[in-house]
Amino acid sequence: MDGPERAAVLLMSLGEDEAAKVMKHMNAREVQKVGAAMASLSNITTEQASGVLDDFISEAGEQTSLGVGADEYLRKTLINALGEDKANSLMDRIVVGGSTQGLDALKWMDARAVAEIIRLEHPQIIAIVLSHLDSDQAAEVLGQLSDRIRPDVIMRIASLDGIQPSAIRELDNIMEKQFSGNSNIKSSEVGGAKVAADMLNFLDSSDEEAIMEIVREHDEVLGDKIQELMFVFDNLVDVDDRGMQQLLREVASDQLSTAMKGASPDVQDKIFRNMSRRAAEMLKEDIEAMGPVKLSDVESAQKEILATARALADSGRISLGGKGDEYV
Repeated sequence: MDGPERAAVLLMSLGEDEAAKVMKHMNAREVQKVGAAMASLSNITTEQASGVLDDFISEAGEQTSLGVGADEYLRKTLINALGEDKANSLMDRIVVGGSTQGLDALKWMDARAVAEIIRLEHPQIIAIVLSHLDSDQAAEVLGQLSDRIRPDVIMRIASLDGIQPSAIRELDNIMEKQFSGNSNIKSSEVGGAKVAADMLNFLDSSDEEAIMEIVREHDEVLGDKIQELMFVFDNLVDVDDRGMQQLLREVASDQLSTAMKGASPDVQDKIFRNMSRRAAEMLKEDIEAMGPVKLSDVESAQKEILATARALADSGRISLGGKGDEYV
C-alpha cells in the first residue's frame, strides 16, 4: 500500500469521530488523496491493518511534541516582543504560503475547474494563483493550460519576488466573481524559482522539457536556476541511507521495479544497498522478468516516487540532500 492508502487504513481503524479530528489538521490536497484512498479500499486483511498500525505506533514513538503548534507559539512570542502590528507583519514574511480565503478555496477544487476559472486571465495573474497552490495541484492546473502560455507562466512564477497586499486583495476580488469568501490577507510572498521548479517536477517529462526549452530561449540564466532547483530521480543518490530506507517503506514494489528500469547505475546501487539481500534479489528478479517497459510508464513511476520523497521531506522525515541543503 502507498502512503494515502496506509493513512486511509489508519483513519478507518480509528472510527468516525477520531478520524474527523485528525482530518481537521490536514490540508485540502491531503484530504482529497486520503479520501480517495478510503473510498477505494476493499478487502483489507487483518494482517495488513495490523501492519499499518504497528508501523504507525513505531514511527509515532520516535516523534516528540516539539514543532506541534509552532506557528501559534511563534506568533504569541513575537507579539509579546514586538507588538501585534510588527509581529503580524513579520509572521507574513516567515510563514510563506498563506493566502486569502478566496484563493484557499481553489485548493479544494479540481484542477480542470481551476484552469477554467483562470485561463482567460493575464499570465501574471495565473502565475500568482498557481504560486498559492500546492505544487502537485499547480502542475495539474498548468497541464490544463495551453502550450503557448505555459512557458510564460513558469517564467513569471520563477521571477516573482514578493507582491503587495493590495495586489493580493485585488486578485481575491477577481476570484470572488467565481465563488464567495472573505478577504483576509496573510502573506505577500509568493512564487520564486523554487516554486516553479516544484511545479515542473510534477509535470510529464515531455511537457517539462518543452517548457524548459522555451524558458531557456527567453532567459538562459533563469532556466539554469530553475533546473538547478528541480529534484529528479537521479538526485535520490543524495538521500542518506536512513532516508532512503524510509522512502522505500512508502513505495509499492511494482512501482519501484518499473521506476528502476530507467534508473542510473548509481541510483540502482543506492536503492539495492538500502534493502535486505533477499529483497534486493527479488527486486532484481522482478526487473528482469518485466521485459521492455514503455518509457512513459517508467517516467510516471519515477514521478510518483519523487512525489513521495518530497512529501516525506516536507514532513521532516527525510532530507533530500543535494544543492538545496547547507550544513555548518
